[in-house]
Amino acid sequence: MRPQFDYGDKVRVIRNVRNDGTYPGMATGDLLVRRGSVGFVRQIGTFLQDQIIYEVHFLDDERVVGCREEALIDAGEPWVPSRFESREYVTAAATLAHQGKVLVQAGERGQILKVWRNDADGVSYDVIFGAMTLSVPEHGLKPLEEGVAHDG
Repeated sequence: MRPQFDYGDKVRVIRNVRNDGTYPGMATGDLLVRRGSVGFVRQIGTFLQDQIIYEVHFLDDERVVGCREEALIDAGEPWVPSRFESREYVTAAATLAHQGKVLVQAGERGQILKVWRNDADGVSYDVIFGAMTLSVPEHGLKPLEEGVAHDG
């Protein structure tokens, strides 16, 4: 297992980083660093001997945060902002159908599994609705309404 980044590398976080309970002075679940933020690698370590964790200093936020390798890209790589991120709950903005068969009703809740930023047509998402996973363009989704209960 070799780290993708090295000490001093400039990296961008591709998903929001929230407090897992280990960041002092903030509540569990509080936003630490917003996706798209850029920082510098200060330390490299492992978690459970199978995950590389980087200590990243985000200068704009004045925070040093541990980030998994999968949540980082080189800061020089093109960045396409997205409205939603992995694990976020959303609703279908319209009825989703394939070959005339309705698969998902407008307003049905789903969860983002993966964000695809390199689509020729813009950002799209793999979203799980019940037992079905669909690829949905960004305009086909809406944020989960405030106050609506969700899992997790």
